Amino acid sequence: MSTFPLRIGTPDGLLFEGNVERVVCRSIGGDIAILARHCNFCTALGMGEASVVMEDGIRRTAACIGGMLSVMNGTCRLLATTWEWKEDINEERAQAARKRAEEMIAKGGLTDQEYKMASAKLQRALVRLSVKE
Repeated sequence: MSTFPLRIGTPDGLLFEGNVERVVCRSIGGDIAILARHCNFCTALGMGEASVVMEDGIRRTAACIGGMLSVMNGTCRLLATTWEWKEDINEERAQAARKRAEEMIAKGGLTDQEYKMASAKLQRALVRLSVKE
């Protein structure tokens, strides 16, 4: 299968650079797959599981939480707010974050802003846990 160059970065730095067969992730409009020779494209990323099929055919999964993805002249750049490879996710920490967020929501009495923040924290924890399984 054909490959293309991919760069994955976060505000903390470059996480991956190399040739890949495919990138699949969640955009704000739904799941997308990028293959070699994809047209120029740019989209905002949502929260969800992402996967990268490496040049050798090995599939790696990650939790991707927000950011931007662009394809320009055959090169894909993915700048994520948070990108955690499956093997780097701390399951205990994610479980604790899920529990805290669920407790905040169940307690009630939250302002709209507090409710949105707690819901976002819950969603991030659930994405991490889903990828880790």
